[in-house]
Amino acid sequence: MSYINNKIKRTKSFMNIVVTGGAGFIGGNFVQYMVNKYPQDMIINLDLLTYAGNLETLKSVENCTNYKFIKGDIADRKFIFELFDELKPDIIVNFAAESHVDRSIEDPEIFVRTNVVGTTTLLDACRTYGIKRYHQVSTDEVYGDLPLNRPDLFFTEETPLNASSPYSAAKAAADMFVLAYHRTYKLPVTVSRCSNNYGPYHFPEKLIPLIISRALNDEELPVYGKGENVRDWLYVEDHCHAIDLILKKGREGEVYNIGGHNERTNLDVVKTVLKVLNKPEELIRFVADRPGHDMRYAIDPTKMEKQLGWKPKYDFDTGIVKTVEWYLNNEAWWKNIINGEYIGYFDKMYKGRVV
Repeated sequence: MSYINNKIKRTKSFMNIVVTGGAGFIGGNFVQYMVNKYPQDMIINLDLLTYAGNLETLKSVENCTNYKFIKGDIADRKFIFELFDELKPDIIVNFAAESHVDRSIEDPEIFVRTNVVGTTTLLDACRTYGIKRYHQVSTDEVYGDLPLNRPDLFFTEETPLNASSPYSAAKAAADMFVLAYHRTYKLPVTVSRCSNNYGPYHFPEKLIPLIISRALNDEELPVYGKGENVRDWLYVEDHCHAIDLILKKGREGEVYNIGGHNERTNLDVVKTVLKVLNKPEELIRFVADRPGHDMRYAIDPTKMEKQLGWKPKYDFDTGIVKTVEWYLNNEAWWKNIINGEYIGYFDKMYKGRVV
C-alpha cells in the first residue's frame, strides 16, 4: 500500500518527520507549527482518530504540499512496520496517548494498550529501520504530586516517578521503555515532560475549554472538591517551540521538563476565565472530588533554560486572554465537537482516498 506521494524535492536537509497523535490538541498544534516552520520537510500526521482526534484542527495545513495525514494505530505492529518500511522516517515525535485521567479511572486497559504497547511498537520499528531521533512527549503527572504547603518544592528531571492514576502510570511505563531502549539498544531518544497545556484546539472535556463553553451558555461550572488543586499552566505554542528545540539541540538519552512558571489553583483558573468572559462566579458548582486527585504540580524547567535557551513566551494572564478569544472566534470548531459532528470530518475529507 502506498501511504505517501512526496511532492517535495529531496535535498540534503530534507526529513520525513512522523508526528503520532497529530490530530489531538497538542499534537495538532505541533503539526501546524512544523508544517509552517519547515516547508522543506515532510510532516506526516499519524492518528487513529479516536474520540479526541479531530482533523478539523488541521484545516489550515491539510492542502500544504509538505503535509500528509495517515490514519492508523501505533499499537498495530504489522501496520507500523509496513509504514516505516515505506516512509523511512528520520524523526518520530510521539504524542499519541490516551490522556484523560477520568477516563483512565473508568477503563485502564486501553491506556496500557495505547500508551505502553503503542510506544514499544514504535520503538521496535525505530530499531529495525533506523532513525535520527525518537522523541517521547510525556507529562509531569508521572512524578505524582507535591504538597500544597511546600511551595518551595518543584519537579526536576531527577524527581522519582510516583504515578497516581492509571493514565500517569501508563505514561511513566512508556517513558521507562524509551529510556531503556536508549541504554540497551543505543536508540537516539529524548523525553519531555510538560505541565498542563492550554490554548487553541483544546478538547472541550478539559478544564479550560469546558469552562469557556459552559460559561458562554450560562451553565453550571463543575469544580472538583474545593478547587484548591494547583497546576502549572503552559501555553501550547510555548510547548511546541520547546519540543522543536529538543529535536535540534537536545542530548540523546536525556529528559527535559517543560513548565510555564504559571501556577494557579483550579478555582483561580475558573475565576480568571469568568472574569475575561464577564460572567458571574455564581455559575461555579463544587462537585465530589475524583479518586486519587493530585494536589499540586510544579515544574522546574531550569535544564531547558540553561541547556537549550528556552523560556516561555506567554504568562498565564496573557495566554488565557488569547485562548478565550480563540474560542470566541472559533465557536463552530468546538460546537461541532459537542454535537459530535467532527467525527464525520474524516469521511468527508478522505473517503475514497488512499491513507
